[in-house]
Amino acid sequence: MGALTIITPVVKPSVISARLSIPIFRLPFTHLQPKSKFTKSKLTNYTSISSSVSTEEETKAGLDDHEKFDWFSQWYAVMPVCDLDKRAPCGKKVMGLDVVVWWDKNQNAWKVFDDVCPHRLAPLSEGRIDQWGRLQCVYHGWCFDGSGGCKLIPQAPPDGPPVHSFPKACVAVYPSTVQNGIVWFWPNTDPQYKDILTKKKPPYIPELDDPSFTYQMFNRDMPYGYAHFTKTLHQIMSYDCAQWIAKRSSSCIKHELRQALYRIMIPRWRQHIGTNLVLDSDLYFLHVQEKKVMEVGNSNWQKVCFVPTKADANVAAFRKWLKKYAGGQIDWRNMFDGPLPPTPPREQIFDRYWSHVVNCSSCNVAYKSFSALKVSLQVFSVASVVIVVAAKNGMIPIAARYALSIAAILCFVGSKWVSRFIYKNYHFHDYNHAFVLSKN
Repeated sequence: MGALTIITPVVKPSVISARLSIPIFRLPFTHLQPKSKFTKSKLTNYTSISSSVSTEEETKAGLDDHEKFDWFSQWYAVMPVCDLDKRAPCGKKVMGLDVVVWWDKNQNAWKVFDDVCPHRLAPLSEGRIDQWGRLQCVYHGWCFDGSGGCKLIPQAPPDGPPVHSFPKACVAVYPSTVQNGIVWFWPNTDPQYKDILTKKKPPYIPELDDPSFTYQMFNRDMPYGYAHFTKTLHQIMSYDCAQWIAKRSSSCIKHELRQALYRIMIPRWRQHIGTNLVLDSDLYFLHVQEKKVMEVGNSNWQKVCFVPTKADANVAAFRKWLKKYAGGQIDWRNMFDGPLPPTPPREQIFDRYWSHVVNCSSCNVAYKSFSALKVSLQVFSVASVVIVVAAKNGMIPIAARYALSIAAILCFVGSKWVSRFIYKNYHFHDYNHAFVLSKN
């Protein structure tokens, strides 16, 4: 899945507890007035929800069809706008659907299409944006406008029938919008949902539009379903809230200056290294846990899991909601069936490059910059050695020889350190809990 995390204020447990009977994606979101800081109660009482969950009554009573949660009639976050490139399409899988996000300069908007060309089913995410601002499939050059209509079939004779105007030549278009700096889409291409944005909007987070708040955008594909992500999300929010409090309450300097200094001192790519460490701490556990729960069935999770304390309150509350309104599992509409695939090697599970770096504009730039630095250090080290060895006696002063030799050694050691830094933070960082405390 794609994990999208942001820093937001912590909601009182009493509010969460009172709304457990309401479908989670139908909660009202209103614009709150900016506050200078969190109140004490919002931080200290976060885990005070009772963890006792009874699911027998919901199972026996059942639900009417209108009360069941429709997974394909909701808004879903696709990608932060800051991680999208207007020059190239971006492919993502959301709710089991392969979609492509691209910038339509003619309509000045982000578009979300079905990621398949109607010609020979090639992925449009592997295509390009042509000079006229159309999405082009690079397999045979078919071009599509922002409404999904086919505008060019290079193989069609100009004096022949207008096959590009046939309905089968069009691409399915999903309703989409940008809110809070995130591209959202409605996973249903039925014409009845064409104007769904006028009737139902994505969940609104007012703090993300408040300039007095500092937050970070983060996305990563995780090797487990989001039903097992609740505890990790709470850890990330706790980690980020601690940073947020430090940034908001430690200085009397003007907020704008403090915010600028923080971004310079701790850039986004550096923040993501810390966020990835938090995600990695539970990653393997949750991957294995999902497989074990699937073996007994999602609706039977309480029979195999013992959750007697308040620490499991959020997980239990979500499972209660999932059982009551969704039958205990996501409705994939027959897109996925059967057991989960075998557990891949740890190098693949903990991979950061393909799961995050290539999809993050900040980390991608940092990765390329560190890679260039590594090569530069290696080139300078080799060049220094060549100069010292090739130069004849007397051509270079002894002091200069020593300086070049020391520089060559330092550059070589530096290149090794940078190489290790790149591999550890942008490729594979194994998380061994037996040694975490000793390393810290």
